Amino acid sequence: MAQATVPDTLAQRLQACTACHGKEGRATRDGYFPRIAGKPAGYLYNQLVNFRDGRRRNAAMTHLIEHMSDDYLRQIAEHFATLDLPYPPPKADDAARPGQARGEALVQRGDPTQRVPACVQCHGAAMTGVLPAAPGLLGLPRDYLVAQLGAWRSGQRRANAPDCMAQIALRLSAEDIGAVASWLAAQPVPVDAKAVPASTKPAPMECGSAAR
Repeated sequence: MAQATVPDTLAQRLQACTACHGKEGRATRDGYFPRIAGKPAGYLYNQLVNFRDGRRRNAAMTHLIEHMSDDYLRQIAEHFATLDLPYPPPKADDAARPGQARGEALVQRGDPTQRVPACVQCHGAAMTGVLPAAPGLLGLPRDYLVAQLGAWRSGQRRANAPDCMAQIALRLSAEDIGAVASWLAAQPVPVDAKAVPASTKPAPMECGSAAR
């Protein structure tokens, strides 16, 4: 019997990624592995480099990519960025969590008294991301959003200086983080959930990960 030939394609090699991130990078429902399909290539590349270089900590991620070149990491990022796949509906219980009004206010308007800009200023009016490197925040599990904001507060997650997200996370209370995460997780994802072109307006904060 002839042996089956496994195609040497990038998609085949990246099955190690989908073991955790779900089929084709769609994400899983357990709350801790984010969707990577369709995220801006610049954002995905930045995160791969951050894992490789120790600014983000995850033993499995670091083990997978610690010896990969910048060029190969860009290929991986571009592969997942090109995937256009439907999102699952939000979990019903996320909409019932307390703090929805506060979460919506922070996302849409920010809080000048805490020097917290609105999320929409960097992640887009529809929260589907902004090119080249700001990710969409809809379609992500609440637990994952809480964990990442908490990681920025504690220094477990870092980005290129100036690390704008770390500054924002430090200005948010634990209750605010829960409220933002709950509101975002409860929102349906628009049909056309692609990242939008960068605005000509200046960003509310200088951010070292804006482009790589």
